[in-house]
Amino acid sequence: MAEEISKSAELGSSRSKSRSLWPSVLRWIPTSTDHIIAAEKRLLSAVKTPYVQERVNIGSGPPGSKVRWFRSSSSEPRFINTFTFNSTDDSPTLVMVHGYGASQGFFFRNFDALASRFRVIAIDQLGWGGSSRPDFTCKSTEETEAWFIDSFEEWRKAKNLSNFVLLGHSFGGYVAAKYALKHPEHVKHLILVGPAGFSSESDGKSEWLTRFRATWKGAIINHLWESNFTPQKVVRGFGPWGPGIVKRYTTARFGSYSSGDTLTEEESRLLTDYAYHTLAAKASGELCLKYIFSFGAFARMPLLCSASEWKVPTSFIYGFQDWMNYQGAQEARKHMPVPCEIIRVPQAGHFVFIDNPIAFHAAVFYACRRFLSPNLDNESIPEGLETA
Repeated sequence: MAEEISKSAELGSSRSKSRSLWPSVLRWIPTSTDHIIAAEKRLLSAVKTPYVQERVNIGSGPPGSKVRWFRSSSSEPRFINTFTFNSTDDSPTLVMVHGYGASQGFFFRNFDALASRFRVIAIDQLGWGGSSRPDFTCKSTEETEAWFIDSFEEWRKAKNLSNFVLLGHSFGGYVAAKYALKHPEHVKHLILVGPAGFSSESDGKSEWLTRFRATWKGAIINHLWESNFTPQKVVRGFGPWGPGIVKRYTTARFGSYSSGDTLTEEESRLLTDYAYHTLAAKASGELCLKYIFSFGAFARMPLLCSASEWKVPTSFIYGFQDWMNYQGAQEARKHMPVPCEIIRVPQAGHFVFIDNPIAFHAAVFYACRRFLSPNLDNESIPEGLETA
């Protein structure tokens, strides 16, 4: 079910490649599948832990369905780009799911530390990074959720995984939570890092949005949102100037809230290059945005409404400066019938695992203390972290 590629192997030899009659320098959008592969390999060269890469075949549609998965007329099999990092045989499995506009490589500062305690598996969600990018033709929130949840479940079955810790960041946290609600029997602990989707426009905290929509600027932006005008379209629209746009974003964004352990110049260059090629590639998973969230990142089917159905113990991790408000998790915790804790990490924003990786690792280890150190279940929270 999967093609394995070692860290030292040439990745391009076992993947389908996007060719063009035009050399890269003459293309309006200077990217291709080959560029994604190469940028991914360069970024992960910073990781010291050996890993195996796989393209995990998840088929072309859900078993027994008369309608092909993803509403596609194609019977072409889909693949999930997967990285498994070496660990000891008795290590618990930690599956990591990236957020919107990102891919598994954004965790590059975390793999070494986490692999010291876990069997770490990181994936690119369907339609992102190096995974397959089928045409996105979903027409509802339910179909869009199924795109991510069902493709993840087919990936899990292909990998024969169960009883794992599931970590999701931002939109990946939303997907991880929705997956755990549907398939709780496979997840022994859920870690939601700055998760999206806990609040809705009706929760009484969106008065500012109502006022903004009444302005001409708000009306235009809301129209663009409902038209599914994504940030990636801006990057593509700038053509050969797109890499410069992404560089300005990553330079300004990463390190803004950091602990002083900022990205090195080389790390910044590699991450920018990787981000550009994954953002500028064919539009696919990115088109989920308007179906999952209304303008303002308010969930159309909020997780808060499902809190009473929670079946998996959960740890929330937020940076102190995270624009995702931890108070949504506090409200959900009141209704959850399972253990739940909220951990806050200093000197970090929404990308807490990049801003303050050392504290982030401490938060993950603390969240999983009953699996990592069974005799230390009552262990106190590490210095510097806070609970809410």
